Amino acid sequence: MFVNEQHLIASRVAKEILGPAVVNLGIGIPTLVSEYVKDDKIIFHTENGLLGVTDIDPNNIDPNLVNAGKLPIGEKVGSSFFNSADSFAMIRGGHIDVAILGALQVDQTGLIANWAVPGKTILGVGGAMDLLSGAKQIIVAMTHCSKEGKSKLVKECTFPITSTRSVDIIVTNLAVFHVKDHELYLVDLMPGVTLETVQQHTEAIYKVALAHNQL
Repeated sequence: MFVNEQHLIASRVAKEILGPAVVNLGIGIPTLVSEYVKDDKIIFHTENGLLGVTDIDPNNIDPNLVNAGKLPIGEKVGSSFFNSADSFAMIRGGHIDVAILGALQVDQTGLIANWAVPGKTILGVGGAMDLLSGAKQIIVAMTHCSKEGKSKLVKECTFPITSTRSVDIIVTNLAVFHVKDHELYLVDLMPGVTLETVQQHTEAIYKVALAHNQL
Protein backbone atom coordinates (compact mmCIF):
# COMPACT_ATOMS: atom_id res chain seq x y z
CA MET A 1 0.00 0.00 0.00
CA PHE A 2 1.41 3.38 -0.99
CA VAL A 3 1.04 6.60 0.97
CA ASN A 4 -0.39 8.41 -2.07
CA GLU A 5 -0.30 8.58 -5.85
CA GLN A 6 3.07 10.32 -5.81
CA HIS A 7 4.68 7.35 -4.07
CA LEU A 8 2.93 4.98 -6.47
CA ILE A 9 4.48 6.85 -9.39
CA ALA A 10 7.91 6.97 -7.76
CA SER A 11 7.89 3.23 -7.08
CA ARG A 12 7.02 2.49 -10.71
CA VAL A 13 9.74 4.82 -11.98
CA ALA A 14 12.26 2.91 -9.87
CA LYS A 15 11.52 -0.23 -11.91
CA GLU A 16 12.62 1.57 -15.07
CA ILE A 17 16.14 2.28 -13.79
CA LEU A 18 18.84 -0.32 -14.35
CA GLY A 19 22.25 -0.05 -12.71
CA PRO A 20 25.00 0.78 -12.97
CA ALA A 21 23.75 4.31 -13.51
CA VAL A 22 24.17 7.89 -12.36
CA VAL A 23 20.66 9.29 -11.90
CA ASN A 24 19.61 12.90 -11.43
CA LEU A 25 16.43 13.48 -9.41
CA GLY A 26 14.33 16.51 -10.29
CA ILE A 27 12.05 18.47 -7.98
CA GLY A 28 8.75 17.00 -6.76
CA ILE A 29 7.80 13.36 -7.35
CA PRO A 30 11.30 12.46 -8.65
CA THR A 31 12.82 13.09 -5.21
CA LEU A 32 10.78 10.14 -3.87
CA VAL A 33 12.32 7.63 -6.29
CA SER A 34 15.39 7.03 -4.12
CA GLU A 35 13.12 5.47 -1.48
CA TYR A 36 12.29 2.62 -3.87
CA VAL A 37 15.70 1.90 -5.42
CA LYS A 38 17.67 -0.85 -3.69
CA ASP A 39 20.44 -1.30 -6.27
CA ASP A 40 23.78 -0.07 -4.86
CA LYS A 41 25.00 0.43 -8.44
CA ILE A 42 22.53 3.30 -8.89
CA ILE A 43 24.03 6.57 -7.64
CA PHE A 44 21.87 9.67 -7.30
CA HIS A 45 23.03 13.12 -8.34
CA THR A 46 21.71 16.58 -7.54
CA GLU A 47 22.72 19.58 -9.64
CA ASN A 48 23.55 21.73 -6.63
CA GLY A 49 26.62 19.59 -6.03
CA LEU A 50 26.33 16.08 -4.55
CA LEU A 51 26.92 12.66 -6.09
CA GLY A 52 25.67 10.01 -3.68
CA VAL A 53 22.28 11.32 -2.53
CA THR A 54 20.31 9.15 -0.12
CA ASP A 55 17.17 9.60 1.94
CA ILE A 56 17.60 11.78 4.99
CA ASP A 57 18.42 9.96 8.22
CA PRO A 58 16.10 11.44 10.90
CA ASN A 59 18.74 10.58 13.50
CA ASN A 60 21.45 12.53 11.73
CA ILE A 61 19.97 15.63 10.10
CA ASP A 62 22.23 18.29 8.61
CA PRO A 63 20.05 21.32 7.71
CA ASN A 64 22.75 22.51 5.31
CA LEU A 65 22.57 19.33 3.21
CA VAL A 66 19.75 19.80 0.70
CA ASN A 67 18.87 18.95 -2.89
CA ALA A 68 18.12 21.37 -5.72
CA GLY A 69 14.59 21.81 -4.36
CA LYS A 70 15.99 22.77 -0.92
CA LEU A 71 14.68 19.57 0.67
CA PRO A 72 16.86 17.69 3.22
CA ILE A 73 18.87 14.75 1.87
CA GLY A 74 21.39 12.26 3.15
CA GLU A 75 24.84 11.36 1.86
CA LYS A 76 25.99 7.92 0.81
CA VAL A 77 29.29 6.56 2.11
CA GLY A 78 31.92 7.60 -0.41
CA SER A 79 29.81 10.43 -1.83
CA SER A 80 31.35 13.45 -3.53
CA PHE A 81 30.67 17.16 -3.05
CA PHE A 82 31.44 19.78 -5.71
CA ASN A 83 30.31 23.20 -6.82
CA SER A 84 27.34 23.85 -9.09
CA ALA A 85 29.56 24.64 -12.09
CA ASP A 86 31.20 21.20 -11.90
CA SER A 87 27.80 19.61 -11.43
CA PHE A 88 26.47 21.20 -14.61
CA ALA A 89 29.67 20.20 -16.40
CA MET A 90 28.78 16.60 -15.55
CA ILE A 91 25.30 17.10 -17.00
CA ARG A 92 26.41 18.93 -20.15
CA GLY A 93 29.28 16.51 -20.66
CA GLY A 94 26.95 13.51 -20.93
CA HIS A 95 27.90 11.91 -17.60
CA ILE A 96 24.32 11.56 -16.30
CA ASP A 97 22.75 8.27 -17.39
CA VAL A 98 19.16 8.99 -16.36
CA ALA A 99 17.33 12.19 -15.46
CA ILE A 100 13.95 11.94 -13.73
CA LEU A 101 11.88 15.09 -14.19
CA GLY A 102 8.46 16.34 -13.25
CA ALA A 103 6.30 17.97 -15.91
CA LEU A 104 3.34 20.29 -16.31
CA GLN A 105 2.55 18.87 -19.76
CA VAL A 106 3.88 16.27 -22.18
CA ASP A 107 2.78 16.35 -25.80
CA GLN A 108 2.13 13.36 -28.04
CA THR A 109 5.62 13.56 -29.55
CA GLY A 110 7.32 13.47 -26.13
CA LEU A 111 8.14 17.16 -25.75
CA ILE A 112 7.68 18.46 -22.21
CA ALA A 113 6.80 21.75 -20.55
CA ASN A 114 7.92 21.89 -16.93
CA TRP A 115 9.29 25.31 -16.11
CA ALA A 116 6.77 28.09 -16.72
CA VAL A 117 3.06 28.84 -16.45
CA PRO A 118 2.17 32.18 -18.05
CA GLY A 119 0.98 34.59 -15.38
CA LYS A 120 2.23 32.49 -12.46
CA THR A 121 5.44 32.49 -10.49
CA ILE A 122 7.09 29.08 -10.14
CA LEU A 123 10.67 27.92 -9.53
CA GLY A 124 11.77 28.26 -13.14
CA VAL A 125 13.76 26.04 -15.47
CA GLY A 126 16.54 25.10 -13.03
CA GLY A 127 18.63 22.28 -14.51
CA ALA A 128 15.84 20.75 -16.61
CA MET A 129 16.94 22.32 -19.89
CA ASP A 130 20.51 21.11 -19.40
CA LEU A 131 19.38 17.64 -18.33
CA LEU A 132 17.19 17.27 -21.41
CA SER A 133 20.23 18.10 -23.53
CA GLY A 134 22.86 16.13 -21.65
CA ALA A 135 21.32 13.09 -19.93
CA LYS A 136 21.29 9.82 -21.85
CA GLN A 137 17.71 8.91 -20.84
CA ILE A 138 14.84 11.06 -19.62
CA ILE A 139 12.00 9.73 -17.48
CA VAL A 140 9.02 11.93 -16.62
CA ALA A 141 7.23 11.32 -13.31
CA MET A 142 3.91 13.17 -13.01
CA THR A 143 0.24 12.84 -12.20
CA HIS A 144 -1.86 12.03 -15.26
CA CYS A 145 -4.17 15.02 -14.81
CA SER A 146 -3.88 18.51 -13.33
CA LYS A 147 -5.63 19.55 -10.13
CA GLU A 148 -8.43 20.84 -12.37
CA GLY A 149 -8.83 17.38 -13.90
CA LYS A 150 -7.31 18.24 -17.29
CA SER A 151 -5.05 15.76 -19.05
CA LYS A 152 -1.35 16.56 -18.79
CA LEU A 153 -0.70 14.31 -21.78
CA VAL A 154 -1.73 16.67 -24.54
CA LYS A 155 -1.70 16.90 -28.32
CA GLU A 156 0.41 20.05 -28.15
CA CYS A 157 1.88 21.84 -25.14
CA THR A 158 0.19 25.13 -24.30
CA PHE A 159 2.92 26.01 -21.79
CA PRO A 160 6.46 26.93 -22.94
CA ILE A 161 8.39 23.76 -23.79
CA THR A 162 11.63 23.02 -21.97
CA SER A 163 13.61 21.54 -24.86
CA THR A 164 13.24 20.30 -28.42
CA ARG A 165 14.35 16.85 -27.25
CA SER A 166 11.65 14.26 -26.61
CA VAL A 167 11.65 12.30 -23.36
CA ASP A 168 11.97 8.51 -23.30
CA ILE A 169 9.52 7.30 -20.66
CA ILE A 170 6.46 8.81 -18.96
CA VAL A 171 5.12 7.38 -15.71
CA THR A 172 1.82 8.63 -14.28
CA ASN A 173 -0.60 7.38 -11.65
CA LEU A 174 -2.58 5.70 -14.45
CA ALA A 175 -0.07 4.29 -16.91
CA VAL A 176 3.43 4.03 -18.34
CA PHE A 177 4.24 5.31 -21.82
CA HIS A 178 7.38 4.87 -23.92
CA VAL A 179 8.29 7.40 -26.59
CA LYS A 180 9.63 5.99 -29.86
CA ASP A 181 10.12 7.94 -33.07
CA HIS A 182 8.10 10.84 -31.63
CA GLU A 183 5.06 8.66 -30.84
CA LEU A 184 3.57 7.56 -27.51
CA TYR A 185 3.15 3.86 -26.72
CA LEU A 186 1.11 2.74 -23.73
CA VAL A 187 3.19 -0.13 -22.31
CA ASP A 188 1.79 -0.66 -18.81
CA LEU A 189 -1.20 0.12 -16.62
CA MET A 190 -1.11 0.95 -12.94
CA PRO A 191 -2.87 -1.52 -10.62
CA GLY A 192 -6.66 -1.39 -11.01
CA VAL A 193 -6.54 0.95 -14.02
CA THR A 194 -8.25 -0.01 -17.29
CA LEU A 195 -7.57 0.98 -20.88
CA GLU A 196 -10.88 2.83 -20.87
CA THR A 197 -9.81 4.93 -17.88
CA VAL A 198 -6.58 5.94 -19.57
CA GLN A 199 -8.43 6.81 -22.77
CA GLN A 200 -10.93 8.96 -20.90
CA HIS A 201 -8.18 10.96 -19.21
CA THR A 202 -5.71 11.34 -22.08
CA GLU A 203 -5.88 14.05 -24.72
CA ALA A 204 -2.75 12.96 -26.58
CA ILE A 205 -2.88 10.33 -29.30
CA TYR A 206 -1.05 7.11 -28.39
CA LYS A 207 -0.73 3.48 -29.45
CA VAL A 208 -1.45 0.55 -27.15
CA ALA A 209 1.52 -1.80 -26.74
CA LEU A 210 0.69 -3.71 -23.59
CA ALA A 211 2.03 -7.16 -22.81
CA HIS A 212 -0.36 -9.89 -24.00
CA ASN A 213 -1.43 -10.80 -20.48
CA GLN A 214 -2.74 -7.28 -19.95
CA LEU A 215 -4.90 -7.06 -23.08
